[in-house]
Amino acid sequence: MNFKEFITIDPNKRFGRPIIKGTRIGVNDILNWLANGMTKSEILEDFPELSEEMIDASLFYVSSR
Repeated sequence: MNFKEFITIDPNKRFGRPIIKGTRIGVNDILNWLANGMTKSEILEDFPELSEEMIDASLFYVSSR
């Protein structure tokens, strides 16, 4: 998976932390939601601007670091 399609780091947004392109949703936000028991379906319901691929890219990004 090429997470660079979905994730960007901009020093002017979210203090330079990785975010989903086109949003202000951080990779850490997604990881926290999953860690606290939210399912992908629940996240997608609450944040329709996300896709399952974006969630997967976040997981892949973190695992590759």
